[in-house]
Amino acid sequence: MEIERKPEKLKLEALNRKTIEVFKESDKIPVVVLLDNVRSMHNVGSVFRTSDAFSIDKIYLCGITPQPPHREIQKTALGATESVDWEHKESIEELISVLKKEGYIIVGVEQVRDSVYLQEYKVETRKKYALILGNEVEGISENILELIDLFIEIPQSGTKHSLNVSVCAGIVLWEWYRALIKN
Repeated sequence: MEIERKPEKLKLEALNRKTIEVFKESDKIPVVVLLDNVRSMHNVGSVFRTSDAFSIDKIYLCGITPQPPHREIQKTALGATESVDWEHKESIEELISVLKKEGYIIVGVEQVRDSVYLQEYKVETRKKYALILGNEVEGISENILELIDLFIEIPQSGTKHSLNVSVCAGIVLWEWYRALIKN
C-alpha cells in the first residue's frame, strides 16, 4: 500500500536563517567576486543575493558597476547588500594587482582561447580566488585579460552561447561553494 505524500513548503522559521550579524561573523569561502563594468542594477542585486547564499567573502563593484543603496539593486538583492561585504573600486587593474599580492588566483569567467570548462577545473582548497564577471554585452574588459591567471567558461549548446551575468554568477559560485564546503 502506497502512502500518500503531500509536500509542504518550509516556513521561514524552519529555514534557520542567520541574522545579518551572525552571517557577518560566520566563516566564508575564500572567494571574492569582481563585477567588471556590469550595467544592470538587477544583475548587481542578483549577484549580491547569490553571494549571500553561498557565503562569498566580498564583492568588488568595479568601474561603472552601480552601487547600493539603490531601489533597483534592492529589488533583487532582498537585503543581501547588508549582509555581504562590498566595496567600489574605480580601477579593476589596481584591484587585481592588490589581490594577486594577497595570494588570490584571478579567474576570469569568459569565453577565450584556452579557457577551461567549468566542470573540468578542480577548485583547490587552501587557495583564495577572485572571480571576475564582465559587462553584459562586452564581457570582461579587454585591457585586463592579460592580468588574469586562468579563464573558465560554462559549456553551452544553444544558439546564443551566452548567459545573463547573474545566471553565470549563480552557476560558477555554486560550483566553487560546492567544491570548497565539502573539504
